Amino acid sequence: MTRQSHPTILLTRPLAQSQRFADQIGGALISPLMRPEFLSPMLPSGDFTAIVLTSETGVEAARRISAAGTALPNRAFCVGNRTAEAARAAGFDASSAAGAVNNLLAYILAAAPVGRLLLLRGQDSVGDLEQRLILAGIETVSQIIYRQISQSLTDGARAVLQDPRPVILPIFSPRSARLLAAELRRVAAKAPIWLAALSPAVAEAFDFPTVYTEIATRPDSPAMLQAVQALRGAWMTS
Repeated sequence: MTRQSHPTILLTRPLAQSQRFADQIGGALISPLMRPEFLSPMLPSGDFTAIVLTSETGVEAARRISAAGTALPNRAFCVGNRTAEAARAAGFDASSAAGAVNNLLAYILAAAPVGRLLLLRGQDSVGDLEQRLILAGIETVSQIIYRQISQSLTDGARAVLQDPRPVILPIFSPRSARLLAAELRRVAAKAPIWLAALSPAVAEAFDFPTVYTEIATRPDSPAMLQAVQALRGAWMTS
């Protein structure tokens, strides 16, 4: 069998995020395990000083709500740089905590906003940010504005996973890790799995055997790129 120059990289994030990451790493096979469904909820009444956004999908959901005529605060606290960039493009005065949920909590506490916060989030969220902000003395109300609908792997992804050659799997969330592990069992995957995980929690949620596991040094895309490159380097020297 001819040795590949690189293992296949399989991306299972929602399509837009997968396409951007694939461009950054020079190409990959894309098979999203989730697609967003945007909701149109009745938002809580009363005044809010800022919104809190924990994902780019949340930004798009907020943009749609605003475009439909529901007024939202202009100020936005965002979990990371990508989310903040998307929020600015959508017209919000956004600032970034440059990290994960714990970083966002610390960032908001340091900013000490006056007034209530509106946390706009997905149906499946981690970190219990609303309660942690409330316990810290910042009145916060959360509202679910989107959900991620799970879907199966594509035929192309299943074919790659049933081949005995290695596959690098960059995984960005515990839910994605659980969904993908279940899919690998369902399709009886034979490929040796080289896992790039955004965090220890993501690696722990991936309940499937791996040959190598590389955990990003920070919970962001640049660190995930470094983790994938580290796995590529390990492949070249193995």
